[in-house]
Amino acid sequence: MGLFRNGVIALGLAGMVLAGVSGCKGGGGGGAAAGNPSGVTASSGPAAGASSGAGAGGSPSSSPTPTRPAGPPLQLDSITPAAGSTVGVAMPISIVFTKPVASSARAAVEQHLKVSASAPVLGAWHWFSSRRVDWRPQKFWSPHTKVTVVAALTGIGDGNGRFGTHDYTHTFTVGSDLETRIDVPAHSMKVYSNGVLKHSYPIDAGNPKYPTWDGTMAVTDKAPKVHMTSCSVHITCDPANPEFYDLTLPWDVHLTFSGTYVHFSTGDPVPGHGYGSHGCVHLSLTNAKAYYNLVKQGDPVTITGSPRGKADADNGYAAFDLTWTQWLTTSATGPHTTTQT
Repeated sequence: MGLFRNGVIALGLAGMVLAGVSGCKGGGGGGAAAGNPSGVTASSGPAAGASSGAGAGGSPSSSPTPTRPAGPPLQLDSITPAAGSTVGVAMPISIVFTKPVASSARAAVEQHLKVSASAPVLGAWHWFSSRRVDWRPQKFWSPHTKVTVVAALTGIGDGNGRFGTHDYTHTFTVGSDLETRIDVPAHSMKVYSNGVLKHSYPIDAGNPKYPTWDGTMAVTDKAPKVHMTSCSVHITCDPANPEFYDLTLPWDVHLTFSGTYVHFSTGDPVPGHGYGSHGCVHLSLTNAKAYYNLVKQGDPVTITGSPRGKADADNGYAAFDLTWTQWLTTSATGPHTTTQT
């Protein structure tokens, strides 16, 4: 996962990756790192020659310039999706700031976070916290839409004494409409392409003690192998406990930062009749590989019939777990229609 720091891309893991309890056989750090959930790439950085706001010693400069007020720089940890990527129809735009943005500054910041698209669409920003703000359309994106997000933050304050020193631009493409619907009581997964049923797979979901999340979750990333441990998701670290596991499993499609996956499990090799997982969705080995090869980041996976309730909308990219009215409650500037590119 890349981090914007003074205009330089640093590599590391942020706290949002697989933090918390999923109740699933998923939560080892390997899967998130492999899938790059931040979407940050070197192309996300400022244009060549842009000022980094760093002094001779590499620390932020507090000296004003003709284009920047005095104060430390406002910095971004990540912009998702990655520049140049192709994503699914449920993918939000997610921006994470390094430091908190004050409530009083959020309207000005939103006004300088500009979204344009090849097909105009109504959408809005939503502040999940003082550091994370996401933009989503009112409904799913239309397939094959070209999207550009510009964070024109030069000289913009965060309300806490920091000011932007760079503008950032990401352009990405919304690909085909691939939607997955999982019925937990029916042990059924159905995959639709442009509204047409293409695949049906038997599945098993979370057991009564560790049920699977309901709701619509956009795929965050995927990895051919993920190391999964019960300790990493706070189930148990005791090898003598019957709930203990420490496994590396294949064909993993990642749904939540807390560690929910669609994948194959050696403990449930022929799913379709039980509830064997700690919150994940199990497919057979053949079907897990086939599904892995179908999906991309941002494809919606909708799960129904589980008693756990919906995943929080910021537990990954589950923006459509909120109604449009709920989404607008933390927007500082309200809904707007994108300009056309």
